[in-house]
Amino acid sequence: MSIISRNSPLPRYYQLKEIMREKIRNGEWQPGNLIPSERELSEQYGISRMTARQAITELVNEGLFYREQGRGTFVSHHRITQHLTQLTGFSEDMHARGQRPSAHVLSAKMWPVDETVAERLHIKLGDKVFRLHRLRLADGDPLALETSFIHFMGCERLLEEDLNQHSLYYLLETKYGQPPMEADQELEAGLVGPEEAKVLKIAVGSPVLYTRRTTYTERKQPLEYATSMYCGHKYTFYTHLQREQLTR
Repeated sequence: MSIISRNSPLPRYYQLKEIMREKIRNGEWQPGNLIPSERELSEQYGISRMTARQAITELVNEGLFYREQGRGTFVSHHRITQHLTQLTGFSEDMHARGQRPSAHVLSAKMWPVDETVAERLHIKLGDKVFRLHRLRLADGDPLALETSFIHFMGCERLLEEDLNQHSLYYLLETKYGQPPMEADQELEAGLVGPEEAKVLKIAVGSPVLYTRRTTYTERKQPLEYATSMYCGHKYTFYTHLQREQLTR
């Protein structure tokens, strides 16, 4: 399909979606390429800008395109897949995929916990923990916003670490004797707000994946409560499910 048929029973926005999918499949549009604007598509295919906008928006929601504020809409890169069967840190995930992980620390401080964090870490309301807020990048590309709340005896020493350069989990395990061993994690879909969109360099309202994770040491002691926001068009979570046989 290379033209939009006015006699087709298929809606015009759907026909445009299939045309754009084919351009990706045949390699005409490569990952990272800027696609034509709504105006250009409407003129090229003889459709309204509203129809073009609907087709683009649906492909953004499906993860084939992503928007960058003030720049336009681009073809998505291959997504990063995180397996939910193993506990790994961001740096480990990226290294395993041959990508260069990095971080930009937005804030690092001792912080009196609120009710939610106190409950997750099994500590008292108002107890102080190390709070780390970072932008996580892969090959220099913004991928996620992450806030970690770390609690162990002497956690204030983390204020002295260069967490722009070093893996938090590696330091916890090798320097502080606090190896992350297991975790409980929740996933939730959402839309990005203005402040986060600016940092992640995506359009307001773009799909994102929220995670909430409580990590434990080998003594089943809560060590970290972390909340993260991943760019929805760049990240996929994977798990393997197995059904138990019914007893007769």
